[in-house]
Amino acid sequence: MTTQSSDIRPEKAFDVTHRSVLAIAVPMTLAFLSTPLLGVVDTAVIGRLGDAALVGGIAIGGVIFDLVFTTFNFLRSGTTGLTAQAYGADDQSEIKATFLRALFIAAVAGLAVILLQVPFLEIGLTFMGGSADVQSATRRYFEIRVYSAPFLLANYAILGWFLGLSRAGTGLFLQLFLNGLNIALSIWFVMGLGWSIEGVAAATVLSEAAACLAGLLLILRAARGSVWPMWSVVFDRRLLLRMMAINRDIMIRSFSLLFAFAFFTARSADQGDVLLAANAILEKFFLVGGYFLDGLATAVEQLAGRAVGARYRPAFDRAVKLTTLWGFALALCLALVYFATGPLLVDLMTVSPGVRELGRVYLPWAALTPLFGVLAFQMDGVFIGATWSRDMRNMMLLSLAIYIAAYYTLFPLMGNHGLWLSLEIFLGARGISLAAMCRHRANQTFQPA
Repeated sequence: MTTQSSDIRPEKAFDVTHRSVLAIAVPMTLAFLSTPLLGVVDTAVIGRLGDAALVGGIAIGGVIFDLVFTTFNFLRSGTTGLTAQAYGADDQSEIKATFLRALFIAAVAGLAVILLQVPFLEIGLTFMGGSADVQSATRRYFEIRVYSAPFLLANYAILGWFLGLSRAGTGLFLQLFLNGLNIALSIWFVMGLGWSIEGVAAATVLSEAAACLAGLLLILRAARGSVWPMWSVVFDRRLLLRMMAINRDIMIRSFSLLFAFAFFTARSADQGDVLLAANAILEKFFLVGGYFLDGLATAVEQLAGRAVGARYRPAFDRAVKLTTLWGFALALCLALVYFATGPLLVDLMTVSPGVRELGRVYLPWAALTPLFGVLAFQMDGVFIGATWSRDMRNMMLLSLAIYIAAYYTLFPLMGNHGLWLSLEIFLGARGISLAAMCRHRANQTFQPA
């Protein structure tokens, strides 16, 4: 097959191998792990100034932005799934149209965040609380960083597009460029120029803008010599509504997941400050494990989406099998590491004797979370790539209901052990329910036309 843009044109039938899985999973795992490193550096840089209110301000500001931008994280995953399907179908026009639609949504949403920054900030501060000094620092941080919104959301779309084309190396480059530049600018602006918390916020705005520009240039290079679709194709009502429906379902799924962990934190707080601190530290074990498992989930997003677009069932089945195999292997390794090093990690994260003691008591639950959660991660990737978003949304809501019911049944009997067991049940229910539905949906999707 010859074409001017052969670098993004696949054959419809393709093989899924261990190598093709790892070629996506490894770079994206490294990319995802660079994100928490940025948060650590920003906090450490501000911490060097010796003002606790500034540390609190950047922490609360970060949470507010996380909540706002979670609304739009479908721009990454949804774009990956739709692009992968167009790639598998060898539909060059739709590959580009998918990106332009996502970029349009990112621009509109980013401008909306800027225009609505005052209510977003006030609601966030009311919800999060904090002293007057902390809230003042949060305002200073928020009022600068908010202008990163259009660039950040565009970067979601850009990353999703490259991942949909199986270009994980480009995705890794963009994430390392973004986070590396952000780290360098934060250190320079705060430690070198003395800009305080405003320096961290400005570093984020500039690095998001630079990464956006770099990503757009790489996209233009990838599509060089090919024809971009007409605006009538980009804004085709049926396809635009389809993207919006998928994005809506992913958004509901994301907020349900946020609620589940907020519920865990709130029920921990009900049991006192010491137990809240212990649970919060142990919860980080699961969150860090999630960054490792996300790389494999991203791999199956692309491979499953490409197989659906190509209508090639063998590749789909092979992608599900291999990514699940690798996922459980990695989850087992993480669990063993947590069991072996968990007490040391808890001690590194707190000096409180009471928190350390409780951390050791409940450590086994935290160590098991990768094994309970791995199937949910993998199935999320399958359903996003195949754009079975309605089923993913519904199974998330079902699992959330099971989680709440489990808590009110188990907590009176087992206390904090019951809270942790309820969380494990929630994770397992998500994975099992999606896996049970996966074959049925695959049979429907790949049935002869």
